[in-house]
Amino acid sequence: MNIIIQVVFSYLATVAFGLFINVPRNALNLAGLSGMLGWMTYWLIMKAGIDSIFANFAAGLVVGLLGLIFSQIKHMPVTIFNIPGLVPLVPGASAYQALTLLLDGRTVLGLDKLFDVVIISGAIAIGYVCSQLISEMYFHYRRYHRFVFKRTDKS
Repeated sequence: MNIIIQVVFSYLATVAFGLFINVPRNALNLAGLSGMLGWMTYWLIMKAGIDSIFANFAAGLVVGLLGLIFSQIKHMPVTIFNIPGLVPLVPGASAYQALTLLLDGRTVLGLDKLFDVVIISGAIAIGYVCSQLISEMYFHYRRYHRFVFKRTDKS
C-alpha cells in the first residue's frame, strides 16, 4: 500500500508544480511521469538500505535522462520536463529544519543539517549533469557513426 501512496503523491506533486509554473497541458503527464519515476528511484534505493547521497544522484540521473527522452518525443525544451521532475527530490524539509535550528541558536546542529542539504542538492545536480553528459556522448557517437556510414556507402 505504501508504494501506491508514493507513486500517486509523487506524480500529483510534480503535476501540481507543473501547473504552478505553467507547463503546457500536453506535457504535464510526461512531466508527472518524470517526477514520479525519479522519486520512485530515490525511494526504492533508500528502501534497499543504500545511502541517500547515491539515491539522490540516481534519481537526478533518471529525471535528467527521462527529460531528454520526453523532450525528443514531444519536441519541446527539456526544462519543461526536468524542472517539475526534480521538485519531489528537493530537500525542502531538511532545509527548513536547518534554518529553524540556526534561528533557535543551535548552531552546530543547524550547520550539520545545512551541510546535509548542500550534499544532497549537490548529488541531485551531479546526477542531472551526468545525464546531460550521457546524452551528449550518445548524440556525438550517433552523429559520428552516421557520418562514417554515409561516407563508406558512397565509395
